[in-house]
Amino acid sequence: MDTFTITKNILNKYDVKAKKRFGQNFLIDDNILKNIQRVSDINENDLIIEIGPGLGNLTKYLLDKSKYVLLVEIDNKMINILNDRFIKYNNYTLLNEDILKINLDNIINSIEKDNNIKFENVKVVANLPYYITTPIIFKLLQEENRINEIIVMVQEEVANRMVSKNKNKDFGILTLMVKYFSKASIEFIVPKTSFIPIPDVTSAIIKLKKEKRYRVNNEELLFKLIHCSFAQRRKKLVNSLESTKFLNLDKSSLENLLESCGISKNVRAEELDLKDYIKLVENIKLN
Repeated sequence: MDTFTITKNILNKYDVKAKKRFGQNFLIDDNILKNIQRVSDINENDLIIEIGPGLGNLTKYLLDKSKYVLLVEIDNKMINILNDRFIKYNNYTLLNEDILKINLDNIINSIEKDNNIKFENVKVVANLPYYITTPIIFKLLQEENRINEIIVMVQEEVANRMVSKNKNKDFGILTLMVKYFSKASIEFIVPKTSFIPIPDVTSAIIKLKKEKRYRVNNEELLFKLIHCSFAQRRKKLVNSLESTKFLNLDKSSLENLLESCGISKNVRAEELDLKDYIKLVENIKLN
């Protein structure tokens, strides 16, 4: 039975509908599901984390391929559906939690201890809720050290922002944070017709391989600089930093900082690359 038919049967059996407040659109295209499984390159000793499994259409492909799957679902109405659908499987843990409020590293360590196993890799494979994509990505990149790869479905425009080059309208805070923590690549595009209900936007599968390719002596200051720089991105960088009171530096001090790094005082935030922001941080003299 194909996934579209299975989905229709589940929706009728449990009398459920997609909830807009949770950003639910159910993926029903088996070719897309197989492609997600393929690009995820799942090995038998991998732990897979799926955020927002919903009805479990992607979950089925993950359970069949990986050693263990951690499912994190905020909608309590989906919990019974998932447990009923996968009653014959014993290689998953299902949490009825908000992904932004839990510590995945601690949960992973607990699963290993309880099951007397050690995972070679930890990967997130999920169709992310689009309304909180960016906070989830930031959390997975910054807070969760056990995660090696992130393979997720996001809006195509968000995927473009993640891989954008500087001097481009898509280039911004998300681009820089993704670049700092990982190597990003768009794997393939997912058409609207792959879902029910059909969403308003085209989607994309993006892969983030976590790796630290850059070093900076003060990460917190770097992230603060990046956020302040793009707070008013239409302004010149100096004016944006001054208006957001970055380190309470006046305009003259900010211009001197740029000059010391060989950067024009007329530059705008999106014209600089990550290496430029790191260089600025390294040249800031804190009291």
